[in-house]
Amino acid sequence: MATAEPLASQLNHALIEAAARGPLALERELAASEFPRVRPGHALFAWRGAAEGVELLRWIHAGVDRTPFRAVQGSDLWLLELPVEDRGRFEYKLGLHGNGHGAEHWILDPLNPHRAGDPFGENSVCRTFGYQVPDWTRPQGAPAGRIEEIGIRSPAFGEDRRERIYLPAAHDPARPYPVLVVHDGEDYVAYADLAVSLDNLIAAGDVPPLVAVLVQTRDRMRDYTGGRAHARYIATELLPTLDQRLRITANPSERVLLGASLGAVASLSTVLRYRGVYGGLILKSGTFILDPRKLEARPHPVFRRTARFVEALRRTSELQEMRVFVSSGQLEGLADDNRALAAHLQSKGVDVLFRSTWDGHHWHNWRDQLRTALMWVFRGQIT
Repeated sequence: MATAEPLASQLNHALIEAAARGPLALERELAASEFPRVRPGHALFAWRGAAEGVELLRWIHAGVDRTPFRAVQGSDLWLLELPVEDRGRFEYKLGLHGNGHGAEHWILDPLNPHRAGDPFGENSVCRTFGYQVPDWTRPQGAPAGRIEEIGIRSPAFGEDRRERIYLPAAHDPARPYPVLVVHDGEDYVAYADLAVSLDNLIAAGDVPPLVAVLVQTRDRMRDYTGGRAHARYIATELLPTLDQRLRITANPSERVLLGASLGAVASLSTVLRYRGVYGGLILKSGTFILDPRKLEARPHPVFRRTARFVEALRRTSELQEMRVFVSSGQLEGLADDNRALAAHLQSKGVDVLFRSTWDGHHWHNWRDQLRTALMWVFRGQIT
């Protein structure tokens, strides 16, 4: 087993001493509190087992960031003390090397009970000092809305589409409602607690009772990268069908588009192609490339299409009156681009609120910002 100099911080001193006393003492010390152990500015990770190497794998700055653990001499304990920002979070896995693990084997952290899911599976979650899961993302006894399905004939796509729709508790079909169109909406429900969050926020009076359309495309790369067909569908086919079946507001300021990553590109593209239809935008971690030099590191055609869209946005002399929420995670590769986008929109007279958190390109990051985003676009309030 590889050896390393002992780590002497307050966080890991007790673990190193326990390892020196033997396996039973180490087992008791590991069970004394959950991992990672955090204090202001630091997080301590631990793993036990035979390996030639252990790494912490984080998805930051558009790639996989690898930070090696150190072996504690005379034991099977591996430790990593990592500097972090307080009141933040990030998702990770452990990468194991050698001793039966092959060239590399990725696992969830067995000492950490906190997990977060996405369409590709689960990750372990590090919650740094002071971070708390918002109460409004958990069941609080609020009256529950319901989710129904609606069929929409789409000449833009040449097919019949099915969309799921969130209706607030005590929905009254005789009154018009504000509408929130959520790109990747079913994923928002599955991975970002959208339905229970809306139940709580509506019950608390933070946002008005609203109808949320859970748009879920089969081809994000095609539909969400500034394409005409998707914008036509969202602006001229989806809304009229909703108004006919359910009744929705005619006031553009109460019609909002929400999207994360490529969904943010689709939202902004729709507003630019069909001005005056929607009056609010929530753009989270948008795949907006404002620095052309970044295209060299991102050769995929999807990034070139979004870059062309951003260039067209820059050439637009005037933008419609609207309220926009823009956010990013500081650990994302496009954090600076989203900040620059917010500044550009503001320079064109758009009412913009920008927020940044110490987090990555993850669903729980987008979830945690939902209350502030909705209160801003629907109420004009900042929390």
